[in-house]
Amino acid sequence: MVRLPYVTALTTLFSYGLLFAFGQLRDFFRKILDVGKSNNLKGYAPICLGLEDFYTRRLYLRIQDCFGRPIASAPDAWFDVVERYSNDSNKTLHCTTKTSKCLNLGSYNYLGFAAADEYCTPHVIQSLKKYSASTCSVRVDGGNTKLHMELEELVARFVGKPAAIIFGMGYVTNSAIIPALVGKGGLIISDSLNHNSIVNGARGSGASVQVFQHNNPAQLEDVLREQIAAGQHRTHRPWKKIIVIVEGIYSMEGELCKLPEIIAVCKKYKAYTYLDEAHSIGAVGKTGRGVCELLGVDPANIDIMMGTFTKSFGSCGGYIAASKEIIRHLKRTCPAHIYATSMSPPAVQQVISAIKVVLGEDGSNRGAKKLAQIRENSNFFRSELQKMGFEVLGDDDSPVMPIMLYNPAKIPAFSRECLRQHVAVVTVAFPATPLLLARARICISASHSREDLIKGLEVISKVGDLVGIKYFPVEHEKSASSEKLKKLQ
Repeated sequence: MVRLPYVTALTTLFSYGLLFAFGQLRDFFRKILDVGKSNNLKGYAPICLGLEDFYTRRLYLRIQDCFGRPIASAPDAWFDVVERYSNDSNKTLHCTTKTSKCLNLGSYNYLGFAAADEYCTPHVIQSLKKYSASTCSVRVDGGNTKLHMELEELVARFVGKPAAIIFGMGYVTNSAIIPALVGKGGLIISDSLNHNSIVNGARGSGASVQVFQHNNPAQLEDVLREQIAAGQHRTHRPWKKIIVIVEGIYSMEGELCKLPEIIAVCKKYKAYTYLDEAHSIGAVGKTGRGVCELLGVDPANIDIMMGTFTKSFGSCGGYIAASKEIIRHLKRTCPAHIYATSMSPPAVQQVISAIKVVLGEDGSNRGAKKLAQIRENSNFFRSELQKMGFEVLGDDDSPVMPIMLYNPAKIPAFSRECLRQHVAVVTVAFPATPLLLARARICISASHSREDLIKGLEVISKVGDLVGIKYFPVEHEKSASSEKLKKLQ
């Protein structure tokens, strides 16, 4: 968890206060200047209204060049970023024909499969020729190919569950599956920092939702005990079912879930466990099988395992792995399976080929090398950032490492200066994070060489000094101060 220093919190609040005050002043004078002008609504209420619209106009638009940057190549270790310009203070951005080759520290290309691969690419091209780009149908009609069934069997075998079901979009895997698993009379207990797809899935389910403090098994037990004792609201009847939802690696924090402790609590109170492995499957564990393998947890102890193909496997879509009974239920009731067009066959083939490489079924040891490389790269980059004095969140082995920025002025400054020095980073602010906890999220890939990482570290260090985001002492300064203390003693 982030422990925000008092001075940093105060200056960050003051910065947002200034932006808010000047934004309100500009809106006030704009209303005066626009008096008498028709807004052409003709009796309709404005669609964009309130604080969200104010935040977009007065804060986001000023720095929108830091987000949504178009790229003109595959998201490999290095990629081409399209240069843009604005003639109206960033209200609208226009693409140029120029590109800038940048070190990619933002994509979820954990195992390096997003670019051309000697094993995956030929198989994907072959599947494109055989099946075309789309099935143009849902799975229950004419959109169920041999590839889809093969991938479901392969995923189930890979994660260690009896059966699996796949979907064409990772976000939908959570938001559509959760309502199919629990409804009115059920209880969802969700980690406070769970992904938005989980939040929306829980809201849409009709079940009661309770939140426990991030990664805190003791607080989870308190919530479970209290809710079981109280029962359903108003009627106080027992809950029909209770599902606890956590993530393997939290995408904005880079932290590993305390899975063994959470499972122990769930078993004690007979609650189902739902594990989102979007950022952990393929990226951690000796053979890439996610946090279960990394933390020594038997997949049989997880009731529902969710993951995506968009990170480690260089494709799109997601999966649910569980018992055969649960998977049969989802295939009969889940709208994303019954009504959505099935996953593109070439995308399915990409995942099949990538998993086979990871398992070594391509006849090589490239998968093992990739897994060792992502682990080595992640731990090296994290340790070097910490030595430089940055406040870095997350745990060892996690390829996600947020660098805390806090102040709103430092968000565009850090992003623009890194891009100017040919390093592409992702900055994240409200509403994706709490207002005071803006950050830059670094994602490391197995495709990064040691030279790439050193280049990125050099640039980030220079920009960190320029922007002023090294909130901790540099390592050599720490050692120097400790030597002085020893001499004084």
